[in-house]
Amino acid sequence: MPDLHPSQWHPAVSFHSPSPQPHSPTEEQDEVPKLPPFYSPRPIPVSRNISELDLDLASIGERHTPFQQHNHNHNHNHHHHESEPETELPGLVSPQFTPPSTPGISTPSSQNDPLNRLPRSVPVDSSLSNGGCGSRKPKLLEKLPDVNCVVRARIPTTTGTEMFLHLYQNSEDNKEHLAIVFGNQIRSQSLDRVREGETEMDRLIRGAYTGRLFPGRTTSRLPDDGKQDKNENTNRDVNIQAPLVRIHSECYTGETVWSARCDCGEQLDEAARLMSLPSSPSHTAGGIIIYLRQEGRGIGLGEKLKAYNLQDLGNDTVEANLLLRHPADARSYGLATAMLMDLGVSDLRLLTNNPDKVRAVEGPNREIIVRERVAMVPIAWRKGGIGGIRSEEVGGYLKTKVCARSTNICGRFADRE
Repeated sequence: MPDLHPSQWHPAVSFHSPSPQPHSPTEEQDEVPKLPPFYSPRPIPVSRNISELDLDLASIGERHTPFQQHNHNHNHNHHHHESEPETELPGLVSPQFTPPSTPGISTPSSQNDPLNRLPRSVPVDSSLSNGGCGSRKPKLLEKLPDVNCVVRARIPTTTGTEMFLHLYQNSEDNKEHLAIVFGNQIRSQSLDRVREGETEMDRLIRGAYTGRLFPGRTTSRLPDDGKQDKNENTNRDVNIQAPLVRIHSECYTGETVWSARCDCGEQLDEAARLMSLPSSPSHTAGGIIIYLRQEGRGIGLGEKLKAYNLQDLGNDTVEANLLLRHPADARSYGLATAMLMDLGVSDLRLLTNNPDKVRAVEGPNREIIVRERVAMVPIAWRKGGIGGIRSEEVGGYLKTKVCARSTNICGRFADRE
């Protein structure tokens, strides 16, 4: 096998090597073997100056790196490198950038970036005929189901944001529905309720605690909880912005197996990204995603896959469901209303493009009030056609929703729900 040399890998780069200098034993042990560029990037040891080869293999990009300054003065101060402080590492091996919130999408690093602001919201009032809540009156349950939060756990996410996952049982079905809560100010009343015969450890295990868990903790409440309760009561008198809420129905194909027939996975990721944004004068950080286990608009995964086959035979989404003797949309939002009430939510800002969903979420007797409808903007629109889901199937899917379900194109386009 021919000997590989850095000049063979990068013929356009000219390497100027200074005269050989004696190396200390520490430097010799710290050397990294030179490998061709098809090997995976290697971490760069902190105890030596960064070489040109290391940075070239790391593909740092066009931003200014410590090496560029070092290379500029290399011949001038090479003999002083023993006394220089350790060189700052490039972004590849040091946390100089924010991890992406969704695969393939860079999270903005500037507070002034438009992506760090919520999309435009529209005030709504379902008590008025022209209140911006759509023209259809959804079929509501006569009585909201009973719900019970069984367990809550802290989930650190890949973006660095923490959220609390709440698992609910209910009186309507045997499915486990979820509430994904961003922020520590929203708590479940049924979870915190004291249960007969339980110990403090039982409460810790099912997540009915305040503050944070740590090794050796034995009580569900901390000594300073009394002060916190007083502060919370004081804060209730202040006009706090209603929380941002997304009602999301399970979609195994779009969220797990990368289906391009719908944009469900993209919308779930976008909701989590918006709720992870820091607080600003116009936005209160946090929010709730109600994750309902009603796959395929309520028909189940098996029937949904049959509908996919009918779509490949030339039918659209609505026609496929009707041919399988299912309604065009079999979902219900009574569970979402009951879960939000258990979380102490009385009014909210609803993240949706569907005006009809406002009345469906508020409940039969307007148990919850939707104050604003916040737009769910597709990635392709937000980034000028760069990124997002692009396929013939998803285009037909969105077109069907516009043409078959509503005449309000701007209000319904690009929202699966």
